[in-house]
Amino acid sequence: MEDNKKPDIFDRIMSVGLLKKLEPFYKAHKEVLLYLFFGVLTTVISWIFFAIPSSLLHLKDAVIFGQKLDMNSIVSNVISWIVAVAFAYVTNRIWVFQDRAYGVKGIAGECAKFFSGRLLTLVIETVLLNLCTTKLDMKEMTAKIIVSVITVILNYVISKLFVFNKKQTA
Repeated sequence: MEDNKKPDIFDRIMSVGLLKKLEPFYKAHKEVLLYLFFGVLTTVISWIFFAIPSSLLHLKDAVIFGQKLDMNSIVSNVISWIVAVAFAYVTNRIWVFQDRAYGVKGIAGECAKFFSGRLLTLVIETVLLNLCTTKLDMKEMTAKIIVSVITVILNYVISKLFVFNKKQTA
């Protein structure tokens, strides 16, 4: 293992049976592969934590500045976003970027950067989604898929360069 790191659960899985043939590819691309793996899990968690409150809450729509807001969807989406980003932070910290920030101050700062980065990409995603559906006349799901790819790439870059930067945490 690089830097004399102890093998983690994924390293041990990749060294067993038929997976051993894929181990060189896995080792060469471990960070990106784990980012994609946990990204899929984060997406599933996001959907679950959107669906549950959405089906349980029965909030009335609101009108703000003359715009009708579906409060049920908004509140469910906020809950979903918080849970998904918390899950993503923990998995990215432990397995993807194998971060070593210590102490309350170090971890709190890193967590704040992570949530801030994800909040930034949430805003970018919302703006792009709105542009695609209103200006480019795309169907919502088509726009969501395209914009999600952009968001995933931005989240990875922000995490890699600004949140789990080895120079800042070593």
